[in-house]
Amino acid sequence: MTSVGSPGTPIHLRLLYQSFQYKGTLALAVFVLVGSSVLTILTPALAGYAIDTGLDVVTITDAGGVVQDQAQGDMGTLMWAVALVVIAALLRGVFVYVQTYLGEVIGQKVARDLRNTVYDRLQRLSFAYHDQAEVGEVMSRATADVEGIRFFVSMGVIRLLYVVALISVSYGLMINTNVKVGLVALIFVPPVAIQSTVVSLMMRRVWLRVQAIQGEMATVLQENLTGQRVVKAFSRQEFEQQKFDRKVDDLFEESYSTAKFQAFNEPFLVSVWLLSAAVVFWVGIGEIEAGRMTPGDLAAFQLWLTLLQVPVRSTGFIINIFARAHSSGSRLFEIIDAESPVQEKPGALPLAPGPGHVQFEGVSFGYNPRKMVVRDLEIEARPGQRIALLGPTGSGKSTVVNLLPRFYDPTVGRVLIDGQDVREVQIDSLRDAIGIVQQDVFLFSATIRENIAYGRPDATDEEIEEAAKAARIHDFIVAQPDGYDMWVGERGSTLSGGQRQRVAIARTLLLNPRVLIFDDSTAAVDMRTEFLIQEALRNLMEGRTTFVIAQRLRTVKEADVILVMQDGEIVERGSHDELLARGQFYKRIYDLELRDQEEAAAASLDAASSEGGA
Repeated sequence: MTSVGSPGTPIHLRLLYQSFQYKGTLALAVFVLVGSSVLTILTPALAGYAIDTGLDVVTITDAGGVVQDQAQGDMGTLMWAVALVVIAALLRGVFVYVQTYLGEVIGQKVARDLRNTVYDRLQRLSFAYHDQAEVGEVMSRATADVEGIRFFVSMGVIRLLYVVALISVSYGLMINTNVKVGLVALIFVPPVAIQSTVVSLMMRRVWLRVQAIQGEMATVLQENLTGQRVVKAFSRQEFEQQKFDRKVDDLFEESYSTAKFQAFNEPFLVSVWLLSAAVVFWVGIGEIEAGRMTPGDLAAFQLWLTLLQVPVRSTGFIINIFARAHSSGSRLFEIIDAESPVQEKPGALPLAPGPGHVQFEGVSFGYNPRKMVVRDLEIEARPGQRIALLGPTGSGKSTVVNLLPRFYDPTVGRVLIDGQDVREVQIDSLRDAIGIVQQDVFLFSATIRENIAYGRPDATDEEIEEAAKAARIHDFIVAQPDGYDMWVGERGSTLSGGQRQRVAIARTLLLNPRVLIFDDSTAAVDMRTEFLIQEALRNLMEGRTTFVIAQRLRTVKEADVILVMQDGEIVERGSHDELLARGQFYKRIYDLELRDQEEAAAASLDAASSEGGA
């Protein structure tokens, strides 16, 4: 049986389930809601009592045939009734305040829980999800949609309970007071219900489109802000402005259509209330003349209808909140319910200590199961070996190393580290054992110290500095006015490409992993910086299994084993000299791409020797 809150349960029930996590606060909110409803309903009854008993207006015909109304009631009773009306009004104000406060408390708590749940889910989803997700769309769901749900909990649910209680009890008292007049007032409820249902169905579809466009607009804005250098470099400001304007116009049109619905709905509900008040007054006068109703009863009827004006008018508002909550909840639960293909098995044990022996056994993988990106991989990397992956763009090099830390799981075969299938161990322990410097270096908006210590926030200053020295970035850092407290802009924009690369290398080295992955990690540095980094890494790689994806000859030549990939398969393997001697695919790559580097390095060395001799 599907439990409340699980996928497949109606959206509104799932949102209510979030509220039920705070039963105490919710129960207190319902209590004060009942109290405010009772006091609201009691006020007209007290006013009617004051008119009928406190004033006791009677009609007298004198000897001349003149009809006069005289008040024969007790002034003391009237004053007590007035005092009770005032006390009821004051207490009602207190109850409404507490009700509103508690509703907001529950709404904010539910919003906090959903934000945390969404964020946690995004952290746990595999690369397969993030490869397809649009950042702006996800951000829209985590912000605007959560706010829509918060509004639903704080205003929609509590207000709906209040409206239902107020309307049902008020109409019950009306019918109990006078069946005829009460039923006449009740006749106007079905048109409101029908109108509300129609508007709800229409608004649900419209709000879904509105929120989808908001996500698309956020994506356009996010891409424009992060790609400002490209936009300005190609003078595409006008194009980007037009693209954003189109989304803004679409949002305006859809939002305008919601305004048209609301513009008709609210006046319609108010008109129904005014008509019901007029009809009730007309029928009530007839009942008074027939002796079946008192003036106080009719006054109470009119006050009840007046008090019901706000609930009736808010019906459309509540329906809009429910409609928006449905669309917001649908979009939000798409993230929460998303299943990651990379799952940690229940009871998985941490990765046991070991020297870093890596094996790929018959591994094939495809983002689409019907089309493999890499096929039949057989790789063995012994502890301390350096494995270089070489091949043209799209040959599957990055995919191979992404299988090691379980960014993806093999479609066929298995990956072993020290004899343990990576799918059988705890993911955190697996990734703690693997250090990665990715091709697309990402630094956070924080200090250099915090960026280097990101994987080990408890690292000492000495350890951070040692990692920076090994990555040949320490001298640059200490030359800055703020040193290690220098602030790094968004994505490391205040640093050069080589500096970002070296900070990322220092961040990885601080982890002291048993397996290292360098995904084209020196592609953004000049040859001198590359030389310094390679010299630093030589000792640090000792005893660690290292996978290197690189197009630099120096990196390739120093590898113990070179795996040459083409179209997702390993077509050659061996050392640099062995592969050159075979004269096959590696030789062609060398002649096309690597020979120039070797010649340039030789020329640079000759020039340096000449200068030294002079």
